[in-house]
Amino acid sequence: MLAVENLRVVYHDVISVLNGISISLEKGELLVIIGANGAGKTTLLRTVAGMIDFYDGEIIEGDITLDGLSIKGVDTVGIMKHHGLTYVMEDRPVFWYLTIDENLRAAAFSGRGRNVKADMEKAYQYFPPLRGLAKKKAGYASGGEQQMLAIAMALMTQPGILLLDEPSLGLAPLITEGLFAIIKRLNESGISVMLVEQNASAALEIGSRGYVMELGRIVLEGKASELAANKDVREFYLGSGEKARRSYRDAKRYKRRKRWL
Repeated sequence: MLAVENLRVVYHDVISVLNGISISLEKGELLVIIGANGAGKTTLLRTVAGMIDFYDGEIIEGDITLDGLSIKGVDTVGIMKHHGLTYVMEDRPVFWYLTIDENLRAAAFSGRGRNVKADMEKAYQYFPPLRGLAKKKAGYASGGEQQMLAIAMALMTQPGILLLDEPSLGLAPLITEGLFAIIKRLNESGISVMLVEQNASAALEIGSRGYVMELGRIVLEGKASELAANKDVREFYLGSGEKARRSYRDAKRYKRRKRWL
């Protein structure tokens, strides 16, 4: 459905961030991408969503195709309206000065939705807490409520593919658990999801397949259950394993000799 092929991206003409990335997202899949800070995960999503130009980035090699058609170079609005791909950024992009209800209505004009009232009702069904806050300004909502709103706004665009960047960032564990359950439901409803997340344990639990990114490269891929059971993934990203308590210096040394590098 969505394919990224040998993608190389640089910032400011000199900073290489993605170094030959190749991944695929199949129709109806919940794909998880994990990796440390600076691995290039957010850059990957920005590039797929057509936003890399805003950050002075440039694709210097490779292609991005959706259902066999190249979307490389297509702007974000075009990708959203004509290809049904919506990107939810990590900083909860909501209009703070508008109410919850107004945010949803504004989002509807960005995508492919035709029945705003029905789409709003559907969004409220997925996120019941927002219904009681419909007339409340988004700036006064909690972090968890704002994250719910950001995803609800994405639903108003009628996405076929949803890119989610660190949706659990800064949220309490209980709220994260509920949010991930909703993401799983959205996927089961037919929306393909590409989830970038540092909470690797929670992400791999709901995902069907995953990739591990290191320094702008894909270093490991497989079924989510296989990655969750992988010794190196468990030690490095899940905080478990027999070496989990070693010193930071030892961890750095171990990282340099990891089998996948």
